[in-house]
Amino acid sequence: MINPFFKNKGPFDIAKLLKLASIDNIENFNKSKVKNINDLVTANINEITFFHSKKYESLASKTKASYCITSKNLSNLLPASCKKIIVDNVLIATAQITKIFYPNSITDDFDNTVKNIKKTSSSKKIKFGQNVLIGKNVKIGKNCLIGHNSIIESNVVIGDNCSIGSNVIIRKTLVGNNVNILDGCVIGKKGFGFFPDKKKNFRYPHIGIVIIEDNSEIGCGATIDRGSLSNTIIGKNTFIDNQVHIAHNNKIGNNCIIAGQVGFAGSSSLGDNVMIGGQAGISGHLNIGSNVQIGGGSGVIKNIPNDSKVMGYPATDLRRFIKENK
Repeated sequence: MINPFFKNKGPFDIAKLLKLASIDNIENFNKSKVKNINDLVTANINEITFFHSKKYESLASKTKASYCITSKNLSNLLPASCKKIIVDNVLIATAQITKIFYPNSITDDFDNTVKNIKKTSSSKKIKFGQNVLIGKNVKIGKNCLIGHNSIIESNVVIGDNCSIGSNVIIRKTLVGNNVNILDGCVIGKKGFGFFPDKKKNFRYPHIGIVIIEDNSEIGCGATIDRGSLSNTIIGKNTFIDNQVHIAHNNKIGNNCIIAGQVGFAGSSSLGDNVMIGGQAGISGHLNIGSNVQIGGGSGVIKNIPNDSKVMGYPATDLRRFIKENK
């Protein structure tokens, strides 16, 4: 369930797909249909993926994708069953192909299908404030509350016993049961994904969604971007404080506590029971283990193993940090 809310324009003949993306078909692939584009883990037979960094070598070696966009120096790390599409810039080529499959995912204009909640069936089963707007294909469970001036745009599912604050915007998101989303949150907007080119910045389509699991809380003014090729996930019983930013593709585990003004770059993963102090920064594409504690104001730029306590910039073992800063 990577992209249930975006219409896939595929399948495409592989030669036609590469031509539309202005990619030279130097291998002259046999005619075959490509159904979709996905990441290395979720891509399957008759799908295309991408491989741009050696840090994903273990995932690349196991991919089931029929085709992979990659660079010449990484191509030998892919399985023989995966046909290699060699390009100069893997990420730009991937963005071009994603846009062909999902042309409506590149923009994030406001939803002009929304109606006042009083004109929808949702008004009969939930409590709501003034000026609440609801889009198409929205499902809201029992015993929910929605505050003043909030907008639940098209393609959102909200479970039972949820509280949505005032001035909240939610789109392309699945919310579990017993979830609190406080005032001023923006959830499900496209991520800050683009690749600098010589003449312009090339924006990457975001076809993933946000998933917020049961019993979690999102603090006031928090922003959670939807995923690019995978989903952004907030685990069960995870509490996020005010003004936290979670970028695309992040996976936050269960029972985590994240204090105010913490910022996550894209595509990092947190285990369970992680605690992060206020104003810490987490760089992208990192793995943070379970039972990790990160001190306030820290800058995390490397993976952190399970059961660690770290602080400082760059974040280091807590005992070492205290010893060096006496």
